[in-house]
Amino acid sequence: MNTTTSINATTTLSASRGSTLRLNEGYFAKRNILDWVFAVLVTGGFLYAFARYSAYMDVYEKGILLAAIPATIAMGWFWRPLRVLMMVVAGFALLGIASYQGDLAQAEQVFWLKYFLSSQSAILWMSVLFFMSTIFYWLGMFASNTPNSVGSSHSATLESLGSKIAWVGIGMALIGTLVRWYESYLIGTDVGHIPVSNLYEVFVLFCWMTAAFYLYFESEYKTRALGAFVMLVVSAAVGFLLWYTVIREAHQIQPLVPALKSWWMKLHVPANFIGYGMFALAAMVALSYHVKQQAQETRWYKLTPLWLLAVVMCFVPIVFRNKMPVETGGSNYWLGYLMVAGLIAGGLLLGRKHIAARLPSLEVLDDVMYKAIAVGFAFFTIATVLGALWAAEAWGGYWSWDPKETWALIVWLNYAAWLHMRLMKGLRGTVAAWWALVGLAVTTFAFLGVNMFLSGLHSYGTL
Repeated sequence: MNTTTSINATTTLSASRGSTLRLNEGYFAKRNILDWVFAVLVTGGFLYAFARYSAYMDVYEKGILLAAIPATIAMGWFWRPLRVLMMVVAGFALLGIASYQGDLAQAEQVFWLKYFLSSQSAILWMSVLFFMSTIFYWLGMFASNTPNSVGSSHSATLESLGSKIAWVGIGMALIGTLVRWYESYLIGTDVGHIPVSNLYEVFVLFCWMTAAFYLYFESEYKTRALGAFVMLVVSAAVGFLLWYTVIREAHQIQPLVPALKSWWMKLHVPANFIGYGMFALAAMVALSYHVKQQAQETRWYKLTPLWLLAVVMCFVPIVFRNKMPVETGGSNYWLGYLMVAGLIAGGLLLGRKHIAARLPSLEVLDDVMYKAIAVGFAFFTIATVLGALWAAEAWGGYWSWDPKETWALIVWLNYAAWLHMRLMKGLRGTVAAWWALVGLAVTTFAFLGVNMFLSGLHSYGTL
C-alpha cells in the first residue's frame, strides 16, 4: 500500500569546513521499546500455538503459521493501532476458548460466552456495531461543524464515535472468527477448519476487512467524512449476513465439502476478499466523488449516479425476494431493506450540497480511489493465481471456464484496464469514478450473482 513517506530520523555530525553529514537510521534502529515488546509477545504467542497445535497441522499450515510471525510484527510496526487491536482480540479470543473447557454446551451456560464471546454472539455484536458506526458517521456528516467551548464540534465528536465503534466492530468480528475456528474443532476434528469456507464466513471477512482498510485511509488522510459512505457498503453486507443467518441458518458450522479441504483455501479466500473489499471501498469513494462534483447540479440527467444508485439499491431486495419467495419472513425483511435503501438514496439527493461541503477535495477522493483499486487489484491477482493452483489440485486443471472463474477473470480485466488507463493515459475524475462504480456492479455479480443464477464447479456456494 502506498503511504506518505515518513521523515527519516537523522543523526547530525559536525564535520570540517562547516559541512553537515546526515546518516539515515536503520529500520530496526527506529523501533522503540513498545515495538520490541509487541514483537516478543507476538513471537511467543505464535510459537506457543505452534507447540500446542502443530499435531493438527500439515507441513503447509506449519509454514503459514511461522511465516505469519514476521508478517504480523511488520503490520504492527507499520500501523500501530493494529497492535492494540491484535492484543485485545487475542486476549478475548483466548478467554472465550478457555471458557468452553472442551464442551460446546458451555456456550449456553457461561455468561460471557452466551452474550459476548461465542462466535455467533460476537458476530451479532459486530453487526450491531457496524450499523451504529454508520449511523454516527452520518449524524456527524449533518451535525454542526462549529467549534464548541472545548474546541471540538458536534460533527467531530459524532464522527469520532463512529470511528471508535468501527474499531470495536472489527475486534468483535475477529474474536467471533477465531472462536468459531475453535468451535469447529469441538464439533469434530474432521469438521474443524478455518472459517472462510462459505458465504456466511466470507461475508464476516468482507465486513471487517473493508472497515479496517477504510480506517487506515481515514488515519492517513486525516478525514472521517468518507466513513459515512464506506460504512454504507459494510452495513449492506451486514444486512445480507443477518438475512442469511436468520432465513438460511447459515451460522451453523458444517463439514467441508471435498473440494474445500485444501490448504490453498487458507490463502486464496483472504486474498480474494481483500480485493473485493478494496474494490467496494473504491466504489463508495467514487460515489462520494460524484456527490461532491454534482453538488450544485439541478438537471436530473446530470444526477445520474445518485438516482441510479437508488434504482440499484431498490433492485437488490426485489431480486432476493423473487429468488426466495417461499421462505418465511424473507419478503418482509427485503421490504424493510427496500424502504431503508430508498431513504438513503433520497437523503443523498436532497442533502448533496451539505455533504459535498464536508467531503475532502476531489483530488484527495481521486487519490484514495486509485490507491484502493491498486491494492485490491494486487491482492485479487494473487488470489486468481492461487485459485488456479487450487483448481489444478481439486479438479485436475488450472482453468475450466467455470462461471465463477470466468467472472473472476472479467473482474480482473476490468480493473487491469482501469489501472492501465490511469497510469498510461492519465485517467482521472468523472470517467474514473464512473468506471469504479460500474466495477462494483461487476464485482457484486461475480461475488453473489454467479452463486444465485449460475452453476458450475463452485455450486457448493449456491444461495
